Amino acid sequence: MEEITEKEPIRVASDEVSTQFKTLINNDDIDSLKQSQNLILGRLQDSNAILSHFNDYSERCFAQVAPDFNRNTRLLSSMKADLDYIFLKLRSMKGKIVATYPDAFPDGSATKILDERPDLERPQ
Repeated sequence: MEEITEKEPIRVASDEVSTQFKTLINNDDIDSLKQSQNLILGRLQDSNAILSHFNDYSERCFAQVAPDFNRNTRLLSSMKADLDYIFLKLRSMKGKIVATYPDAFPDGSATKILDERPDLERPQ
């Protein structure tokens, strides 16, 4: 019985504190906050669903074009190697022509570098 009488003042104090807090807060403000939070939650869920669908679509599109990218990348690398070899041979042939026929390039282009292409693999 003593426990009940000891807990009674605590319960009364708790009720009083609760009542005081309720008077500090306007119920209309709380309802307005809840409504705003629910609206924001709905918008965030819609945005999340849209982004999920977009990510799925992007993943499917990338899966479709990835083999083409890989194939084209290998093709371009092969073409670059072939062109490098061709320009090397041209420089060699030009050097041999200049050595054999010094008058073959009268405009002085023999002293210029034939291949003035930028190196795309080196950062500038």
